[in-house]
Amino acid sequence: MASISCDDDGSHCDGNKRVLSIQSHVCSGYVGNKAAVFPLQLLGFDVDIINSVQFSNHTGYPFGWEGDVLDGHRLGQLVDGMERNGLLSSGGGAGSGRIGNILTGYIGSESFLKAVVNVVQKLKGLNPSCRYICDPVLGDMGRFYVPKELVDIYRRDVLPLADVITPNQFEIEQLTGISIQTIQDAQRACRILHNAGASLVLITSIIFAEGGNGGYDERTVGTGTDIGASSSKDSIGMFASRRQCNLQSMRQQEKVDETSMQNDHKTEYSDEQYILYTPRMEGQFTGTGDVCAALFLGWTADLANTGNDGSYLAGSLEKLAGTMHAIVQRTANAAAMKQSAYSSSSVSIEKAKIVSSRELQLIQSRDDILHPPRNFRALRVHASSSNE
Repeated sequence: MASISCDDDGSHCDGNKRVLSIQSHVCSGYVGNKAAVFPLQLLGFDVDIINSVQFSNHTGYPFGWEGDVLDGHRLGQLVDGMERNGLLSSGGGAGSGRIGNILTGYIGSESFLKAVVNVVQKLKGLNPSCRYICDPVLGDMGRFYVPKELVDIYRRDVLPLADVITPNQFEIEQLTGISIQTIQDAQRACRILHNAGASLVLITSIIFAEGGNGGYDERTVGTGTDIGASSSKDSIGMFASRRQCNLQSMRQQEKVDETSMQNDHKTEYSDEQYILYTPRMEGQFTGTGDVCAALFLGWTADLANTGNDGSYLAGSLEKLAGTMHAIVQRTANAAAMKQSAYSSSSVSIEKAKIVSSRELQLIQSRDDILHPPRNFRALRVHASSSNE
């Protein structure tokens, strides 16, 4: 990773190492900015933080939550205040921007999502090389967390701005209209997102139908360890895809669909793709997607700017998988120890304790972030080139 370059007073750090993170905040627990900021800071990034909500806890607790929601108007005011004080740029005009990366996660309303689009456009205007890393939080396991109307806004307004996008399987299916049953479906879905303008796509969790892995079985990867899963039913995949050409012209498209990709775009390209499997673990661990997007931002920052070869993407994926597995495993072990001591006559109280016990052991995983375990191997997937 590139070294950090700052003025003597530390006020103007290298834009590639400065992030504006617009996500939720909780007083207790690790989701949204609470999950993303710590890993980014460990990796050497200076993070400017805007909390889209401030809640007592995440929304999975049985007794609800308290807190406030930031609206789109207030988001604009916060950014305007930063701009007036020279915190967005070091001078005037394009190329003066201080923000090198924008990270967004959970967004719960149409008005706020539209305001985020305005912020991204402003920051890209100040710094044309600014990367937008979008974690399009829509839902999971067949269930929406946000109004369905947000899908169209993501397709129409957000995807053309995103440089990196990190959906889970449910989310990429909603954004592309493709039901992912096979590895070929995953490739088609990634091509649609590349067609919209994203140079990097990470499907953070994917489970293929029986026989749908196209022969790219985790048992063929050869990690040299016994930690890998042995079959599709007890493993979960991560799929990364990088488009290696200039698709800037594609960002002007009004609609994101496969037909327009095939008919309107004739530029030669090559999609570099990897699949990686890790063991599935029982239980729900809220905030893993937020950590995952932050780490992927950190470990691919130089890839976007220095043109490293393909092994860099594979290495980033392997570091990501190793760290995420270590965090979740540590959390699951801690949860099991805590839950063995629970005894309550109230089902709701016991459920609250169980949810609390599964809060990510993020601080305890500091060393795994700084020194990622390399227990899993990314396998190169054959990808088509040109207009296949």
